[in-house]
Amino acid sequence: MAGNSRRKGAMRKPGTKKGAVGGSGGQKSKGLEGKGPTPRATVRPGHPAQRKAAAQQKAQQRRAAAKDKPVAELVAGRNPVVECLRANVPTTALYVQIGVDADERVTEAVRMAADRGISVLEVSKPELDRLTGGALHQGLSLQMPPFEYAHPDDLLRAAHESVEPALLVALDGVTDPRNLGAVIRSAAAFGADGVLLPQRRSAGITAVAWRTSAGTAAKIPVAVATNLTRTLRQYAAEGLMVVGLDADGSITVDQLSLATSPLVVVVGSEGRGLSRLVREACDETVSIPMSADVESLNASVAAGVVLAEVSRRRRVAGRT
Repeated sequence: MAGNSRRKGAMRKPGTKKGAVGGSGGQKSKGLEGKGPTPRATVRPGHPAQRKAAAQQKAQQRRAAAKDKPVAELVAGRNPVVECLRANVPTTALYVQIGVDADERVTEAVRMAADRGISVLEVSKPELDRLTGGALHQGLSLQMPPFEYAHPDDLLRAAHESVEPALLVALDGVTDPRNLGAVIRSAAAFGADGVLLPQRRSAGITAVAWRTSAGTAAKIPVAVATNLTRTLRQYAAEGLMVVGLDADGSITVDQLSLATSPLVVVVGSEGRGLSRLVREACDETVSIPMSADVESLNASVAAGVVLAEVSRRRRVAGRT
């Protein structure tokens, strides 16, 4: 129809006026705040890069946890296995290769394991190779559970509860497990309340250390300090004197008047002795008089000499 040419939808609603629609005058846009720069993709929730970064972080955390978590140790070889069983090293299982030539060491190992209620498991050679990481096992392997270390505060508590003046032994950079085992044995023999190890650059309680300690690792608490220097300073604040063994000590062991005081004896490594920070944390450094023909003593021997002198002086003081 010519008289009604308006297209549908173009008609104004009743009551509206023709003209420009009123706006905000730009006030609303002026009041809006910007969102700032766009965040990096790795921190934007839901972004593929963020999911990848989160997965990588979790993987790193799992690896770190697995690294810090103590693991069981496998002792391989007929002689080492028999020696561990004779020394009553804590053991969870004895692995015996199927069809192994059973000599007297194999027979003794199986008998001792059975007498102590240790599981005796027969496995194939490929499986035993896998378990021992390809080590020369000779058909025998022994599994040790992870050693349960004490906390440094546990040593301090044991020292305070002791009837005798506190005596602790700390190791600084001793990486040979045989030396560690020998020091633990001397510490137990001369009445120490515990042994303190640093978390890094130190031997741990392995089968070798356990055998060398002659089982005394089960009789004296062994703790691990995250920061040895800080822990020594904490012990000093609790009233313990800190004495370090050093070839260039300020006094000799004959002059160790602090022996009858609550004491921490710090043993350094054979090569470099005490580290600088640990030496600075010591109240005194002690040397052992020796023949000029001998350069130095083994770390565990030196520890035994000083601990024996501490024990002697305490016995003398107790009689007076």
